[in-house]
Amino acid sequence: MLKILKYSFYDLMRSRWSYVYFAFYLLLGVVLLFLNNDLSKAVITLMNVIIVLVPLIGTIFGVMYYYSSKEFTELLLAQPLKRSSIFLGQYLGVAISLSMSLILGLGIPFIFYGLFMSNAIWDFSLLLITGVFLTLIFTALAFNIAISNENRIKGFGYAILMWLFLAVIYDGLFLMSLLFFEDYPLDKLSLFGTMLNPIDLSRTLILLKLDISALLGYTGAVFKQFFGTNFGLIVSFAALTLWIVLPVLRIVYKSKRKDF
Repeated sequence: MLKILKYSFYDLMRSRWSYVYFAFYLLLGVVLLFLNNDLSKAVITLMNVIIVLVPLIGTIFGVMYYYSSKEFTELLLAQPLKRSSIFLGQYLGVAISLSMSLILGLGIPFIFYGLFMSNAIWDFSLLLITGVFLTLIFTALAFNIAISNENRIKGFGYAILMWLFLAVIYDGLFLMSLLFFEDYPLDKLSLFGTMLNPIDLSRTLILLKLDISALLGYTGAVFKQFFGTNFGLIVSFAALTLWIVLPVLRIVYKSKRKDF
């Protein structure tokens, strides 16, 4: 698996899209710091970009890499290699390369701006950790969609629809359900509904860490009471980890039973 991971990683590192992705975050970090002149404000602004863009890039790269390397994958399947090693190696190669582009692209300008001398270092670290989690999650979901659909157009369509649902549509449905059942106690429902969406869960964690949960009103008070504790933080990261583990297990399951 390590050899396949290294091949996938180096293959993506040679790709111009990886450099475009890195350059975009590098430029974004420089522009935000130039406009804000404050690390804390730049982190808040960056959150809105990370929460939406990272899942989209992870989804597109995951589907695109699977379909573009399909012939090479079929060649590997003819060799005495475990199927799970082939697909997990490819998945980790894509996810790690995207995570490195994110960390280096944003880390370099913030470090030069004096991140280690600022109190915003913990907020920025949480932002990067959350971005890595979202990269791992949505790359795994993208691989699942691609493995389940031989037709490339269908695969891309389902992947974009999945991202659109979790990034936009889910929030609308969730808010409508809260308004519809506003006469009932919705504390536990709000917490459970947030954990069912990795984007919402990541956004909530960052907002609470930045101590601007008052913007969420009553819901923010409920979230702060739970997510603001150490137990809530552990549960939140456990939920994000579960969002990685379950799709990865399905990749292994699907790859062993798929007829190529």
